[in-house]
Amino acid sequence: DDPVAAKRLVERLRELLVDERAPPPPPEIVAESAAAKRVLAQVARAARTHQPVLVTGETGTGKEQTARLVHTWSPRASKRFVPINCAAIPNELMEGELFGYAKGAFSGAIRSYDGALMAAEGGTVFLDEIDDTPVPTQVKLLRVLEDRVVTRLGESTPHQVDFRIVAATNQNLPELIEQGRFGADLYERLAILE
Repeated sequence: DDPVAAKRLVERLRELLVDERAPPPPPEIVAESAAAKRVLAQVARAARTHQPVLVTGETGTGKEQTARLVHTWSPRASKRFVPINCAAIPNELMEGELFGYAKGAFSGAIRSYDGALMAAEGGTVFLDEIDDTPVPTQVKLLRVLEDRVVTRLGESTPHQVDFRIVAATNQNLPELIEQGRFGADLYERLAILE
């Protein structure tokens, strides 16, 4: 019934149906096996789209390299790639790091800060260990993904943003959803391509 949603769906299908060979990987990536070549083909197909990508795998399997490849092979390659390790940021600082803050928004905010999402304008944000994001921040991140608008802490002015998100985890997100530690809506939004 929604013509905008129908148009978006058709665009997504078109992006995914293009069958091109993957570009040659950078020299630091060795992909000789048939399985590795299939993964590179999946990465190349995902890179051509503008959809969120969720990269899953055990620690040390190259999730950040995969995210960088998605960015490098995408139409956004000329813009910034902004990596954020969600596990390395204390929970109380996560919102400010992602969404930014205005000068004076909290004690210690001596200057304004745009945050990772605004810094990645036109490019790609990589959220590594997305499973470590606090639930309240997940809710705000979901809203940004839906509306493409960021409001910095301590400010009421919304800022339109254009970025692509690639998230990674070594956890089983459906299990975390069942435990109430990860939002089902955010998972659905991030796992458009997995």
